[in-house]
Amino acid sequence: MVVTFKVTGGEQGGWAVLRVSGELDLMTSPVLRQRVHDVVAEGGHSLVLDLSDVWFCDSSGVGVLIAARRLLRSCQGSLRLILPDRGAADGSHVNKVLGALGVRRLFDIHPDVRSAVDEDPSPLSA
Repeated sequence: MVVTFKVTGGEQGGWAVLRVSGELDLMTSPVLRQRVHDVVAEGGHSLVLDLSDVWFCDSSGVGVLIAARRLLRSCQGSLRLILPDRGAADGSHVNKVLGALGVRRLFDIHPDVRSAVDEDPSPLSA
């Protein structure tokens, strides 16, 4: 079985937006790490990671998210995550993993890209 992992980029409202789909794990997390570094190297200091289509995330994926947060903060930038609330029984896997590890509160989390790039964002509570 071949697992598809994809990171596509764009810009919306002055924010770089990376849409991630597939499994974020030991094999794929270096791809996301590099894309985040590429955005910052190109001068992007406002980044949205849309994780709506990530159906699995392990500790290496969480490590990339924490490293991205640290990198953007070091250059006075901002990182926002898209983790849609699909209800208690069918919530975002990434959301569950971040919550279980106790690191969800570190991130500015939004339900969709539109709210994340809004000038006056209302993040979801931790």
